[in-house]
Amino acid sequence: MLTRRNALLISLAGCAAPWSLVRAALPPAFDGERYAKAIVIDALGGPGGDDPDAADDAPLDARAVADVRASGVTAVNVTVNEVGNAPGRFQETIAGFARVEHELAAHPDVFVKVLRGRDIELAKATGRMGLIFGFQDTSALEGDLARLALFYDLGLRISQPTYNRRNLMGDGCLEAADGGLSQLGREFIVEVNRLNMLLDLSHAGPKTIAEGIAASRAPMALTHTGCRALVDVPRNTHDSSLKALADRGGVAGIYFMPFLRASGQPHAEDLIRHLEHAVDVCGEDHVGLGTDGGITGPALTPKYAERQRKFFEDRTKAGIAAPGEAADIYNLVPEYNDPRRFRTLADDLARRGWTTARIEKVLGRNFARLFTEVWK
Repeated sequence: MLTRRNALLISLAGCAAPWSLVRAALPPAFDGERYAKAIVIDALGGPGGDDPDAADDAPLDARAVADVRASGVTAVNVTVNEVGNAPGRFQETIAGFARVEHELAAHPDVFVKVLRGRDIELAKATGRMGLIFGFQDTSALEGDLARLALFYDLGLRISQPTYNRRNLMGDGCLEAADGGLSQLGREFIVEVNRLNMLLDLSHAGPKTIAEGIAASRAPMALTHTGCRALVDVPRNTHDSSLKALADRGGVAGIYFMPFLRASGQPHAEDLIRHLEHAVDVCGEDHVGLGTDGGITGPALTPKYAERQRKFFEDRTKAGIAAPGEAADIYNLVPEYNDPRRFRTLADDLARRGWTTARIEKVLGRNFARLFTEVWK
């Protein structure tokens, strides 16, 4: 029987494979040596991400490590906390730090811990991937801002105040009230600035984003977002906030997520459309990439489809699934579903007429500049 899920797998294979064959027959459009020398940053992602049978806390296997080496990615913002309002978040987050520290200790020739901008340069110079510790909300603080300094000492360098739902810091993007920052949220931003951490306003509500941009004394980021002018869903960001972010020296990372199109599986043209719109709004110095996915591209098998279904159902049950997510839409762009996705994207952008300088900025130079400026 041709189920909806199997039909999706067939359509994805039919869409992505011919495009891959066509691309393979074309000469590279972006110089390979330039890519090898470029700073390439994924502002939200991480190693691994391909095995539907692996536990979320499983150590990296040999394939995942090989894919890190093959990717050409210089540094990635790795989420070390569990998101959403629930008990036990502090303990779970300490365990998240420990898991990343384990990989750093197990593979010192592959990874380097990023604490300053110069560590990104070190990662590039030594052929390793820099791991940046990041939070996607503040549930682990449990209302105690003093814990932010503790997490900073453990290596935290990027933090969002909110995820999709309201918390003590303010409203996330799924809150209809759109109440903005709380007083505690404003105090959180003061502490983030004091510690020279990067404020990340991804997943926040429109008013929270606008108030966060206005409140921060340092440039900030939207590490993984899309353009709401193109697709009007809560996880995407209005042009007014994208422009305000850029005017303050910040950078918006465009994700490889379902929110890139109004319905159905997003594809390469959707991602590029959002990138080009963001550059038009923000300027080429203020746009980057934040995939919100793993380095290793998953095989789009029925088993993976089942994992996606369960993932969506769990998020729906927890109340954190956003409009645009679905049981049968993968959180990826099929044409870029492999470790060399940024190299392939660079070729596609070059064929669109993008200059080498602009491509290099979006690949990572813009985020590298922002990180260096903020992490004093």
